[in-house]
Amino acid sequence: MTVHTTFAPAVVAMPDAEKRHRRLVMTISVVVIAAIVALVLYGEDYYRLSQADRPFSPKHRLLKPSGAIGINLGLLGVLMLCGIFLYPLRKRWGWLQKQGNSKHWLDHHVILGIAAPVCIAFHSSFKFRGLAGTAFWVMVAVSLSGLIGRYLYAQIPRQVAAAESSLRVFQGVLERQKIIPQSDLRRLFHLPPPNQVSRWSALAALGYMVKSDLARPFRVVRLRVRVMGFGPAIRSLSGLPSQNAQLEGVIGLARRQALLSRRVIFLSHAQQVFKLWHVAHKPFSYAFAVLALVHIVVAMLLGFL
Repeated sequence: MTVHTTFAPAVVAMPDAEKRHRRLVMTISVVVIAAIVALVLYGEDYYRLSQADRPFSPKHRLLKPSGAIGINLGLLGVLMLCGIFLYPLRKRWGWLQKQGNSKHWLDHHVILGIAAPVCIAFHSSFKFRGLAGTAFWVMVAVSLSGLIGRYLYAQIPRQVAAAESSLRVFQGVLERQKIIPQSDLRRLFHLPPPNQVSRWSALAALGYMVKSDLARPFRVVRLRVRVMGFGPAIRSLSGLPSQNAQLEGVIGLARRQALLSRRVIFLSHAQQVFKLWHVAHKPFSYAFAVLALVHIVVAMLLGFL
């Protein structure tokens, strides 16, 4: 299908602070992934050995929990643990509240929460037994619940009035565009009516949000195929972002409108689930901190450090 209508999508400039934060998060992620890959490549043959055979490996003195690499990974894990608890401390310490923005702090909190279990796993040389093993699995539970919490946090608009105002602007722009039929746009980001959502349980609403997020990329692929035709769609790798800037502008604007609409409609449910998440996340976090502290003290008393 050939498009003749010109469309200039509304563009919202990203603040410089947000750009710097995203670059920092990307840099940290690349460094963490590179470090994990390096450890796997170097220690893969050692970690596959049985416990009885590991002392005979030339890498044992480096990779065992008290080895040169193993102990430093443990210390790094402790530093990450301290960093993780800076985020809840920030809510109670006035000076920290003035440093940066809450969303950015939460992103770093989540990154540390994901990296710490990986670091501790390499520190323990993948031996998850006894008190240390219990602490590790509690930490994994904390990390998984943290990912859920970050997802829920993103579903709650910080300012409902501003979100509703943006929705009206997006809706007006999308109604004027002629690139994608309105019926296709409605199918692309269909949402249940608010009165129906209000009757759902909190868990049912959470399930719908996750399901819609997983289905959205496939809906966009089908829309590109319908609008561009099979030939151009194949040339753009069957629905990956095309070279049609106008089409991508409409899809991007419609995606933002749908996300804002969903956040407003599901606001009460997201807040309810977020409160329940806090009830589960905090005890796990404090339990892990206590177990990790006990493990460190016992290791020092027994001369493992």
